[in-house]
Amino acid sequence: MNNKEGNNKRNSSRSNSSRPSSNKPKPAMPKRAQGPKKAKPTTDSAASKKTAKPVNNIPKPLKSDDIRLNKYISNSGVCSRRDADIYIQSGNVKVNGEVITEMGYKVKPGDVVNFDGTTLTPERKEYILLNKPKNFTTSNEDNDDYRNVLELVRSATKAKIQPIGRMDKNTTGLLVFTNDTDMIRKFSLPNQKSTKIYQVSLDRNLKFEDLEKISGGVTLDGHRLYVDEISYIENEPKTEIGLKLRTPNVKVVRAIFESFKYDVLKIDRVSFAGLTKKNLPRGNWRFLTEQEIINLKNI
Repeated sequence: MNNKEGNNKRNSSRSNSSRPSSNKPKPAMPKRAQGPKKAKPTTDSAASKKTAKPVNNIPKPLKSDDIRLNKYISNSGVCSRRDADIYIQSGNVKVNGEVITEMGYKVKPGDVVNFDGTTLTPERKEYILLNKPKNFTTSNEDNDDYRNVLELVRSATKAKIQPIGRMDKNTTGLLVFTNDTDMIRKFSLPNQKSTKIYQVSLDRNLKFEDLEKISGGVTLDGHRLYVDEISYIENEPKTEIGLKLRTPNVKVVRAIFESFKYDVLKIDRVSFAGLTKKNLPRGNWRFLTEQEIINLKNI
């Protein structure tokens, strides 16, 4: 093979392997409102360990050379991009010693950015998916009965990541961590476009008339909550319910059934904004792929 042919083949291979998939992950809700299939029983033995195991190491996206000033500030973790614009307009941001108030100003490699008197060092954006076991919580309160979920992803990165949303110690399933403050804020807003799917275990069979009422929406604390989908889980007792919601608040799931006088024994989040637990055992984590990150940002 001559050099020209070898170069062409290598270039073709490189371009094909770097092209992200266009197939967006779809929620794991079974067809015809049958509810999500029940996951195979798993043990929470990993909960006793201080760190979770990585499933795979996805290559991290490369950083571009120039970056907008508000994004540079957001990447440092001090505030969101929107709040950064306010600081810039107020004259509280300097680049190489000069005050910058221009919206859209681009920071170049080697520039020194001073934000409100502090020199910033932006972090690479990290996005991690955890299949959370029991007895870990997102709460920062010290308690001997449970531990913080950050223990489970401590080995993943040195970046200052946070979980998106909250989970109590008894709720299991998918939880996303990131140091992308814009994404955290986006998924914390009440007017969510992204859906989350939960498998809920009740203390007794859910009556069909109650299922129909929940399907039509529920009023909690004076606020109307709309349910995207609710169904019995196929081939399971009628105590096992699939529930699809847009709200980021997991506590709402428990409140829905308690308002109909059911006790909730277990809540497992099986899908988060198109992400699923496929190939991610309980207590394990993985980096999101480049395409998954794009999907989350475009929701």
